[in-house]
Amino acid sequence: METKPLVAVLAGGDSGEYEISLKSGNMIVQAIDSTRFEPILVVYRNGQWTVHYQEQQLTLDLNDWSFYDGEHVHSIQLAYNVMHGTPGEDGTVPALLDLAGIPYPNSGVLASALTMNKHLSKRTVASLGIPVAQDILYREDDAVIDVDAMINTLGLPLFIKPNNGGSSLATFKIKTAEDVADAIEQAFEVDAEVLAEQFMAGREITIGAYATEGEMHYLPPTEIISHNEFFDYEAKYQGKSNEVTPADIPQSTLHQMQIYVKSIYRTFNLKGLVRIDFMLSPDQSLYFMEVNTLPGFSPQSIVPQQIRASGKTETQVLTDLLLDVLDFNDPD
Repeated sequence: METKPLVAVLAGGDSGEYEISLKSGNMIVQAIDSTRFEPILVVYRNGQWTVHYQEQQLTLDLNDWSFYDGEHVHSIQLAYNVMHGTPGEDGTVPALLDLAGIPYPNSGVLASALTMNKHLSKRTVASLGIPVAQDILYREDDAVIDVDAMINTLGLPLFIKPNNGGSSLATFKIKTAEDVADAIEQAFEVDAEVLAEQFMAGREITIGAYATEGEMHYLPPTEIISHNEFFDYEAKYQGKSNEVTPADIPQSTLHQMQIYVKSIYRTFNLKGLVRIDFMLSPDQSLYFMEVNTLPGFSPQSIVPQQIRASGKTETQVLTDLLLDVLDFNDPD
């Protein structure tokens, strides 16, 4: 029998965020308190689930979420999902965990699927009275995309991006009408839906938050100052940005941001650790940009910076999250 709960840290996936997810997964395995839990990395790729256990690579049995090490069968008691993109962040992996009865301190099926869809999540947030950037959704089966109408509605510059995706992959800041078609074509290569989005001038502010025992916890916000045109993949993961934590913003702005975060968290029924991005306009208005239900947890990622700035450690936060779902599912 396992003396400590066996925690599968789920990483990998089939999206362009595969490598980033592996970095996040490895960091979480290292950060989980090994005196209270036994963390193992489980990597998904192209239909295969591989358990990294004591220098072995073993096959995960999805029938009961167990694996055999040659001597013993080990059963997984908890999971921590950090599989950025598909299928981890779109609701598929949470559905598998729900079917198997494996508790996990991350958002569930509906919240994951809805927040992965940028257009629908913005419509939901707008219904709460929170300002959002205007956008237009296009699908692969659209016969014609009227570029002139797009620019007349959204203005220039504007953004072209996959509607379902992350890490700013295939995301472009467009300054001229001539660049629209190529950007849309590249975005369609990674998603069947493409979003044209209004450019919002201002400061990019992002804040981490999580709930345990029904209480919201807000991390210090971060201002992202990209060296590039915007906070793209290079800026996020290759050091091409300055990230100021805590962000130098008025207390009133921080308070308003926390009110928005609480409303979004509850409306979407988010679970565990999330990161929510805003733009702070020159007139000090906050505009919602997107929800990250599985924020990056690599050494370069923002949320670990925010955790440390809060005076806590990654281990403390992960322990609180894991114990929260463990206590909920095992009241005795």
